[in-house]
Amino acid sequence: MSGLRDRMNRLLGAASPEPKTQDNRPEDESADSAGSTTEGLAGAERESAATVEVIQEPAVAPTADASAPNEHPLEPGWEALGVEMLAHEGEFFLRRRLRYPLHYAHGDQQLSELHSSVPELAAFHPGLPAPRPEDLLFLDLETTGLGAGTGTIPFMVGMGYMEESCFVIEQLFIRHPAEERAMLGYLHGWLQNRRYLATYNGKTFDWPALSGRYVMHGYREGLPVPLHFDFLHPSRSLWRQTLDSCKLSRVEEARLGIRREDDVPGSMAPALYYQYLADRDPQPLEAVFRHNEIDMLSLAALAIRYGKLLSGALGGELPYPQQPEELLRTGLWLEKMGRTEDAEILYTRLMDPAVLPGDWCLPLAARDKKVGNWERAVVLWQKAAEAAEQSASAVTEAHIELAMYHEHRSKDLPMALYYAKLAFAMSGAREESRKGRKQQDREVIRKRLERLLTKVERNKQR
Repeated sequence: MSGLRDRMNRLLGAASPEPKTQDNRPEDESADSAGSTTEGLAGAERESAATVEVIQEPAVAPTADASAPNEHPLEPGWEALGVEMLAHEGEFFLRRRLRYPLHYAHGDQQLSELHSSVPELAAFHPGLPAPRPEDLLFLDLETTGLGAGTGTIPFMVGMGYMEESCFVIEQLFIRHPAEERAMLGYLHGWLQNRRYLATYNGKTFDWPALSGRYVMHGYREGLPVPLHFDFLHPSRSLWRQTLDSCKLSRVEEARLGIRREDDVPGSMAPALYYQYLADRDPQPLEAVFRHNEIDMLSLAALAIRYGKLLSGALGGELPYPQQPEELLRTGLWLEKMGRTEDAEILYTRLMDPAVLPGDWCLPLAARDKKVGNWERAVVLWQKAAEAAEQSASAVTEAHIELAMYHEHRSKDLPMALYYAKLAFAMSGAREESRKGRKQQDREVIRKRLERLLTKVERNKQR
């Protein structure tokens, strides 16, 4: 264990910078009287002229039972991490609470934009009233494993929410499994008072894992079922074709303007927790607290980004370099969410002559074919066909679509025959892999070609 601890400490040695008095940082409510704070985000962009917003009013938790027990002092090392001990129904757990001023910028987003963006998220749940920022609870777990089974314990629960003048992050931590029930009891009050839950992969992991723990502790009735915003799914819809990964850290860097420095991967969090259980030294856990804190801020940033997209506030001018494929996927997602007019702005941009044809042409043409926009579908098929011919890719889909269009809609049989012949020739140039499927496809094209030849000959005889 000592060897593992030494390696962890060397790895995380840069993850504990000296507290700074610079701009834009959150107020750590557990700071000592000398004003010590914990840095909220390493490497994030900040406004140089901004200062920490000192908030005078006390925070009000939804459960009055949570309090700081003076008769149970913290163990050595914890106060340096800015945590406090809370009690719930006579049992204890730890909490770190940070308040970010609303002018704080996390990457390209400013927290104050939650006010205008969150109501637009109503598109995720059509027919229900638009959510208010105060209705939303951001949630992210750090657990002892990656599964959602009963053996997986959430040793840290990060939650974020809006107050009138700030964005609050609370990080609940258990020093051993016996403190889990107290932490869950405190969290239960928040879940009852917030109608919407915002996560990243929370439908698959965080919420099932959390629900299972409540059942284990006897909460068989009364566990609220929130309306969920799982931002992983729209992230995949928009970026899985253009990013090598849709992990939150990758989306942050590539699309939200967020740069993490000296960040411990989430996959290392269980090992660091088990190390703490073995030696009771909380210092290496600072990196886990910081990792979870950035996750919470990034969830807020995603809420802002998707709210802007859904409101049309971006006006088709997305604040990052766009690939045609990404414009297409964004448009298709907006259309799925009921924002057809905003989607059409992006489709129109794709038809600019300066935009080179590519794989994006066929999905957009398929969409236009479905809704009856034949004029644009034909142009897209023509672009895709020319690109396939020039690259010798042997992709025949555009040629087959054009053959069908001219045979059945424009009734231009010579043109239909022309594209069918090209498709047949290109299919013969394919590689031999998946030979059976390709022979089947080639046979379909051959039958179409024979039918068109027969039709053309009949027309000549008339």
